[in-house]
Amino acid sequence: MNDELQESPSLRDAFLIWLKVGLLSFGGPAAQISLMHRLVVSEKQWLTEKQYLNGLSFCMLLPGPEAMQLATYVGWRLQGVIGGLIAGLLFVIPGAIVIGILAWLYALYGEVALVNSLFLGIKAAVIVVVLEALFRVAKKALGSVSHWVIAFLSFIGIFFFNLPYPFIVLAAAVFGFFTIHAASSEEQRVLTPNRNMLLNTCKTVLVWLLIWASPIVLLLVVAPDGLLLQVGTFFSRLAVVTFGGAYAVLAYLGQEVVENYGWLSAGEMMDGLGLAETTPGPLILVTEFVGFFAGYREGGLSVAIAAALLTLWVTFAPCFLWIFAGAPYIEWISDQPRLKGALAAITAAVVGVIANLSLWFALHVMFTEVVRESWGPMQLWLPNVSSIDWIVLLLTVLCSVAAFRFHWPIVRILLASSILGLVLSTVF
Repeated sequence: MNDELQESPSLRDAFLIWLKVGLLSFGGPAAQISLMHRLVVSEKQWLTEKQYLNGLSFCMLLPGPEAMQLATYVGWRLQGVIGGLIAGLLFVIPGAIVIGILAWLYALYGEVALVNSLFLGIKAAVIVVVLEALFRVAKKALGSVSHWVIAFLSFIGIFFFNLPYPFIVLAAAVFGFFTIHAASSEEQRVLTPNRNMLLNTCKTVLVWLLIWASPIVLLLVVAPDGLLLQVGTFFSRLAVVTFGGAYAVLAYLGQEVVENYGWLSAGEMMDGLGLAETTPGPLILVTEFVGFFAGYREGGLSVAIAAALLTLWVTFAPCFLWIFAGAPYIEWISDQPRLKGALAAITAAVVGVIANLSLWFALHVMFTEVVRESWGPMQLWLPNVSSIDWIVLLLTVLCSVAAFRFHWPIVRILLASSILGLVLSTVF
């Protein structure tokens, strides 16, 4: 590929490209990253292959949606902060609008038999989507015995012992950081940060911390005991620990909002994930659905809108912080062998977390009765076998064939499964 770059685009040209990305970013991070690569590297030649991949490697180290953060980095690289804001916001806003409308319609009509039947198929398809993500990540991440061990221990820790997801990520990162092969330390450093860069970074961090925290501080003053503050603080914490992409954090998110906060049922959480899968934008927009429902049950539509907007703010403001603070160092960071080791270990741990997510979702969707049994520090989810939903089981098998045998795209699987779920529910 030609490494010569074209002229930097005008703001208008960049706006149109990022709007196109925002409207067409279906199919999860892999599809979104491929779409951006085709547009900004292959077609427009605004970045070289190396620049794009360095940015991607950095974004994989960060908490939050890596595809959205990569878009923000590319926008920053081309046109500075204004370019990063345009790229990041346009990546999120189209999908956020659609999710907000669908969440409202679901709140109004979610108990209608027609809607339930459609979502029956979506739930089955989501199980397969998560399994497909598991195999895809495992194939890429588990390249050594130590990585297989990390993945196995991660699954055991979160499924059987309910260890906190952040602890698992931190433990994996520390292990990877200190066990990197010594030979990698010979890699060349391309940049040494200087004093002016560090001062500018401190200013950037301070500004974006204030932006991120401003609604939380306001709520502490005007509504310290309200739901909105609870929503804001929970999703602010979540934004810091969402390493490994949306699939990895869904286990933590789902179990917290279903079991500890009671904002949604497990079925509603699955429906929200299905909606996020069928709309453009990052899959982590499922948090908007959760925030909307938490607010809707507390105080109706007005509180739901406020909670959804607050969720979006505290979920995505940190993404701009990470990118704008870290972008000047990306070429240097991408050549640090120990950070690469930490990333590889985190990715291996994510495999175990996604395996836990797959099993947890499958149990709660295929069986109407699932109980958690505890023996000291150990726990186990046990389904009532007689409560199995045979329609969901059949749809899951069919979706698996479509995904793994015929390699259907996600949107086609979700559409076909929802229609077939409607037909089977009507007939049986």
